[in-house]
Amino acid sequence: MIALNNDSKSTLNYKHLALALLVACTPLTVQQSYAQLQLEIAKAPDQAPQIAVVPFGNDQTVSPIVASDLNRSGRFTSTSNNLPANPTSPGQMNVGVWKGAGIPYVVMGQVQQVDGSTYKIQYQLFDTDKQQWMLNEVLTVPSNQMRKAAHLISDTIYKALTGVPGDFSGRIAYVLRNPATPDQRYTLQIADTDGAEPRTILSSPEPILSPSWTPDAKKLAYVSFESKRPAIYLQDLSTGQRQLLTSFRGLNGAPSFSPDGQNMLFTASMDGNPEIYRMNLSNKQLTRLTRDTAIDTEARYTPDGKSFIFTSDRGGSPQIYRYTFADGSTKRMTFKGAFNARATLNADGSKIALVHRPSGSNYKVALMDLNSGIFNILTPTSLDESPSFSPNGQMVVYATREGNRGLLSIMSTDGRFRMNLPSEQGEVREPAWAPSH
Repeated sequence: MIALNNDSKSTLNYKHLALALLVACTPLTVQQSYAQLQLEIAKAPDQAPQIAVVPFGNDQTVSPIVASDLNRSGRFTSTSNNLPANPTSPGQMNVGVWKGAGIPYVVMGQVQQVDGSTYKIQYQLFDTDKQQWMLNEVLTVPSNQMRKAAHLISDTIYKALTGVPGDFSGRIAYVLRNPATPDQRYTLQIADTDGAEPRTILSSPEPILSPSWTPDAKKLAYVSFESKRPAIYLQDLSTGQRQLLTSFRGLNGAPSFSPDGQNMLFTASMDGNPEIYRMNLSNKQLTRLTRDTAIDTEARYTPDGKSFIFTSDRGGSPQIYRYTFADGSTKRMTFKGAFNARATLNADGSKIALVHRPSGSNYKVALMDLNSGIFNILTPTSLDESPSFSPNGQMVVYATREGNRGLLSIMSTDGRFRMNLPSEQGEVREPAWAPSH
């Protein structure tokens, strides 16, 4: 990851920056596993279609989460307050009331307890303009999975209205740093995309960097300095079992998995210069892929697995390049600006999000359309790093600073909506959105 803090200067030599990326640690964040990130809407979309989420019958959990999810999608404005009616079943729908209120979509439902540990959730989505039911579904869920069920309902409603799968039931990995707890100064955590339900994966007095999900979202790779030197570990999220993947002399960093999960790209300096290597995860066989006097790092596979993008200063300044496996060729991809790094691709490989320095010590997240070449600065903040696309490509999560806070920010790729996820107990860095599974 790229260290962008208040001491960042435009005159930084990129080789020093790359060492900061792989060896020195950025300000990260810590927080106990019971404390969650706080959700703040930083920018609401203008003139977004309104959705009424009527409080579900016999429910205090599901419908509030659905309303919150749809509201933070950036595509809708949802409300459960001051509604003209409160139907909880299709037979209670009065179309005229809702059309008169100018509300185009209505969500309603009921929650019923089946037994001591199981609930049935029945919900509907109604289009008041077309006067038709878009959804009428039933879920049967364990009592300890009600939050997850609510997110799944939000995903289904979002897809019904937009044609795009929702990402509300996804997860985000991140690192927290809390100087007040030296024995657990760094904590790797996973939380829901609204910051709730945090779960601690690893705590350490030493830095943790670069969390990276396997394609099935069942494991996380990360860089840990617990042995006083960088090493890459792979951890199973269900069992907690860890596997040491790399601990070579020098640098070990920036892990990234192939789409089939069979290989991992990473940066190492075992041969003297930071280069990109590929590890076959079944037999641990290594292949060196780049050979240049420059620093090559931050490799990310393309969705088809036929190439990868990476950061290199081989042209005199940090820029994004593409390496093609078939012939070993390398092609420069970015030309706008003197600094472009930490690129990541969306799920279909049509866009990249990257850290771009437009001037001075400002570092912003920018989007580049690979088909048209159009390059747009996305974020309004100025010390941004570590962008990561949501699985549906509609959002980007990144780490930034606002005042004295280090926090995560999630922004829609059209720039119309942004929310912040700060911590009350430290700084939040290094986000990685889990792939859909």
